[in-house]
Amino acid sequence: MRHAGLVGVGGDAPGELHGEGYRALPERVGSMAHVSFEEIGAEADHAVIAERLTWHPHGGELWAEEERRIEVRDVDPDTGSWTLTWTSAVTNRRAEPLRFGSPTTHGRPAAGYTGLFWRGPRAFRGGRVFTAQSAASAESGEPADAGPMGSSARWLAYVGEHDGRDGHATLVFEHAPSNDHSGEKGTHPAHWFVRSDPFAAVAPSWAFHEELVLPPGETLARAYRVVVADGAWDRARVAAHLAGLAW
Repeated sequence: MRHAGLVGVGGDAPGELHGEGYRALPERVGSMAHVSFEEIGAEADHAVIAERLTWHPHGGELWAEEERRIEVRDVDPDTGSWTLTWTSAVTNRRAEPLRFGSPTTHGRPAAGYTGLFWRGPRAFRGGRVFTAQSAASAESGEPADAGPMGSSARWLAYVGEHDGRDGHATLVFEHAPSNDHSGEKGTHPAHWFVRSDPFAAVAPSWAFHEELVLPPGETLARAYRVVVADGAWDRARVAAHLAGLAW
């Protein structure tokens, strides 16, 4: 997984200009720098890494500070599953707003990726995708782009088949309640970016349709859960499993 909230370009792909394709634009490429590890630990069925980072544009100035926490937990041999939680708090240290966008906010249709981004292995191409609101696509084998792309469900599942063996795996991506992903409590809403062709990809994008503007001194905080499971789970099994997990 990678954190794809790009520094300095509003989330647009580095080197890509709408209508012109990809070009070498190094001035648009920023960086993240490790500052310190606040916590590193592991026990029988739990591991955690907490890190502080800084965000910089091409020129090297300080634009943002981030606190990031990654945990592995809920290891369950009976269901063949485990959980990864990813939390991030990005604080704007500029004297002007930080603008997070995506290729879609810059004019490219169905390319609204921003933030946490998963790209699956080659074998997962053509996988099945369904959400908390779409039982039909779970069983029909519809292409991922047929419905979930740009939707705002609480969770999204991707089922893929492994190469070289008769086996499947299911990944479930879920918003934490604190994300207010639908925007009902005033938070900038999130929408799913998902593809099964030409490669498997999922991102709970916070700037799919419209830019997210972070004023100076304010913090953008988001948390997600990713369940990794053996086998091809259906919507009912995913929902039951998530109901048994605590945040």
